[in-house]
Amino acid sequence: MTQIGHEAGIILKSPRELEQMRQASWVAAVVLEEVAKKVRPGVTTAELDDVAVSEVRKRGAVASFKGYRGFPASICTSVNEEVVHGIPGNRVLKEGDIISLDFGAQLNGFHGDAAMTMGVGRIGSKAQKIIDAARGAL
Repeated sequence: MTQIGHEAGIILKSPRELEQMRQASWVAAVVLEEVAKKVRPGVTTAELDDVAVSEVRKRGAVASFKGYRGFPASICTSVNEEVVHGIPGNRVLKEGDIISLDFGAQLNGFHGDAAMTMGVGRIGSKAQKIIDAARGAL
């Protein structure tokens, strides 16, 4: 790590550090994909958190969010009207819900983060328009 210009606060990463950042980001993305596969009506957001815990451990990493400023879970789940960074719990997903998932992984001292929004089961056209608009904004 090389710091350029104290006032600018710009830190350049070495090729090795960049690769470690890629690896942490890959873990975050893969874990989030595995969690997304479990999204369906009847599943609780706590069950999705359990999937994240299991999947991140399989990859030799740890969840970035758990314990950060007291956050009690490994993923953030926000359903329908809930604002971003919701805490998983006993909420049961229903057909037509919209869920946002956010997950961070720490591997070898580096963090990767990934997020997605998706429908639960079959969703209505209004919900699909919301998801499409959000994706289009990215």
